Amino acid sequence: MRIKLIIPAAALLVAPACAPVDPGFGETVTYAQAAQMVNPDPVYDEDDAKPGADGNKAAAAAERYRTDSVKQPARQTSSTPQ
Repeated sequence: MRIKLIIPAAALLVAPACAPVDPGFGETVTYAQAAQMVNPDPVYDEDDAKPGADGNKAAAAAERYRTDSVKQPARQTSSTPQ
């Protein structure tokens, strides 16, 4: 009786080892993640403006934030009026 349970149990344990393993498995996900990732170390030319380099705009935005007079964004629609 015990051998009747051992053979199917052993077959269930060994069966997944027979499946072929693709060496490129997961490459699509890795490629998609890399395509959507922002460059963590961008290179800027010496004369180019860096992100956030405009101190006057930053100071004006901070002052608007402190005085609670933040500019409301313009309303945009994606369809034409009928």
